[in-house]
Amino acid sequence: MNKNSVFLRQAEADDVSALEKLLNHCYRQDEGWTNEANLIGGIRTTQAELAKVIATPKHYVFVYPKTTTGMRVGQETGELLGCIAVEITTNADVSEAATNDGSNKKAYIGMFAVHPKLQGKGVGNIILEAAETFAIRHLAAVDSQMVNQNVKQISRLTMSILSHRPELLAYYQRRGYQLNGNKMPFPDDGNNGEPKRQDLELLELEKIVNV
Repeated sequence: MNKNSVFLRQAEADDVSALEKLLNHCYRQDEGWTNEANLIGGIRTTQAELAKVIATPKHYVFVYPKTTTGMRVGQETGELLGCIAVEITTNADVSEAATNDGSNKKAYIGMFAVHPKLQGKGVGNIILEAAETFAIRHLAAVDSQMVNQNVKQISRLTMSILSHRPELLAYYQRRGYQLNGNKMPFPDDGNNGEPKRQDLELLELEKIVNV
């Protein structure tokens, strides 16, 4: 696989069904190395949740569609082979109590999935790199808008991963992400699956970027 055969486009409302199928397959089926089936049961997401995310401003969902030719120029089959989301957050999006220390100028990367049959072929690396490039460009645009305010901000790429996934943590660490100490218990509300152990946590990773 290479950058010419792996391509992304922004998700649309019509992608919700295929997106739900891909995410629940990748995260909840015991297939591929990125699944969470041994830690969480039930569903990963719902069509209603995905439709809400796609419609939310500053939250961009990208999909890698399967085509008849395997290339961008082919006709889409309706199946999705990968996806990733980027949510842009700046100080202007938080409460007035937030300070301009850069802590709230970040892009959160989530909803990252690659179909199990394509895992281990470099597809995930290409998708993640594309999302990071998109995020960095948007954070740079924020900087350009603030140039007259003489405000220096640190930019961060952040994401959350499940605890008890050392291989996944190592994957992101090789790509420059580090644990920042922020964590929270896995939400046991049934909306994103049913934890199979009581000590599951969501660990936050971050990467400082220059924009």
